[in-house]
Amino acid sequence: MSAEAVNTTVATAADRSAAVEQYIMHHVMDSHQWSLPFLNIKLPSFLSLHGLMVILCAAFLVLLFGVLYRKEPGAPRGLANFLELFVLFIRDSIAVPSLGAADGARMTPLFCSFFFFVLGLNLMGLVPAFATATSNVSVTAALALITLSFMIFGSMYKNGVGGFFKSFIPHGVPLPILFLLVPIEFAGMFIKAFALTIRLFANMLAGHIVIFSLLGLVYIFGALAAPAIALALGIYFLELFVCFLQAYIFTLLSAMFIGQMYHPAH
Repeated sequence: MSAEAVNTTVATAADRSAAVEQYIMHHVMDSHQWSLPFLNIKLPSFLSLHGLMVILCAAFLVLLFGVLYRKEPGAPRGLANFLELFVLFIRDSIAVPSLGAADGARMTPLFCSFFFFVLGLNLMGLVPAFATATSNVSVTAALALITLSFMIFGSMYKNGVGGFFKSFIPHGVPLPILFLLVPIEFAGMFIKAFALTIRLFANMLAGHIVIFSLLGLVYIFGALAAPAIALALGIYFLELFVCFLQAYIFTLLSAMFIGQMYHPAH
């Protein structure tokens, strides 16, 4: 192959690589355009694509639990049985162990909302016509802010303002060490909310970038990169598992963080 042909091939690969990079960033970043098969919908300035995904997911959950779900006398069947399987798991394995029997039962609706909402947003991102709102740090930060609000105001409501601030003072610690430890404990409350934000956002964003990158190899190198399709398919099924895992982790950590503030003595 001549030097000119080699240079042309390299230039073509570089152009295709740049096109793939632009395509990936377009699909993982938020925008005001919804790209559907054979149709591009321009969204109004007050509504972004990820915001639309949030609304669609919320509407679906309202339809699922408000209309389709039917609680019948006796043992649940069909859809009700399937949904109650998750609800009971969240109540008995997440809420009650983290907050106790009374508070756990009372807070179960919140944690069920967290789980199903995060799961719904995650799964929507695996459908080609939709986008992953949980790959947007603004969305995950808003969810984490709800947890932080319960950590602060829920603790104040349960233990009083004085009890809330006393939760940052460990028992039996010498006074000089408290001057160092109390600010760290107070900052840790916000660090926990930040960790919730970044954990969900980074995991969902990274998975989609990997899938698009593997498929992009086929566009760049042609048939030589065909095995990348199998890898992308494997990552896709792994992402399906990650969707459930991240919804569970977000719900579990939220319950643990709120429980630590509600019951600081434990």
